Amino acid sequence: MDVVEWTGRTACALQRALRMTNDQFADHLGVAVRTVANWHAAPHIVPRSEIQAALDTAYERSTPSVQRRFSILTRPSPAAMEAQALRVAIAVVVRGDEVLLVCRRGSDALTWQFPAGVVKPGASPAVVAVEETQAETGVRCTVREALGSRIHPVTGVVAEYLACDYLMGEATNRDQIENADVAWVPRAALTRFIPEQSIYPPILEALA
Repeated sequence: MDVVEWTGRTACALQRALRMTNDQFADHLGVAVRTVANWHAAPHIVPRSEIQAALDTAYERSTPSVQRRFSILTRPSPAAMEAQALRVAIAVVVRGDEVLLVCRRGSDALTWQFPAGVVKPGASPAVVAVEETQAETGVRCTVREALGSRIHPVTGVVAEYLACDYLMGEATNRDQIENADVAWVPRAALTRFIPEQSIYPPILEALA
């Protein structure tokens, strides 16, 4: 049996494969209808472990035709496969006990994220992280250390994470097309803005 990485997107794909309404799918899993609606609104969400177990059971007990439909619905598109070649520099900027976040405008919902920018061929992730942070937020920072990299579980891009120290500048929304807001948030409150399961673990270690 295939192992599925459950996010709001893959959970909704299972719902479509089962051809169920939100109410039917919620009842099938034993969750609130609001939970299913949240998956549609924020595909990046990673369900809690007990809900992932319910999704595993629903998938494993489904018919072969449902599993085939699910496989087709979750198959990477050519655009997504091309995106895997992209590299993105992500700046984790710290000022005292605060960390800098931007609120991205998405097609379905607003999401809080760290400042980030695409790393073009030949460019340095550290330079991109510093330049994009200033361009997006007006904050000047310097890279302290690289925290590592991974294939992002939602976008499929190569994500390079860099711990940065604040130098100067007021946090303002300089890219109002991409972002709805910019804010310094307490380190201790970070998981109220970004689900803990979505945060690259070395970031949490660096901010502890």
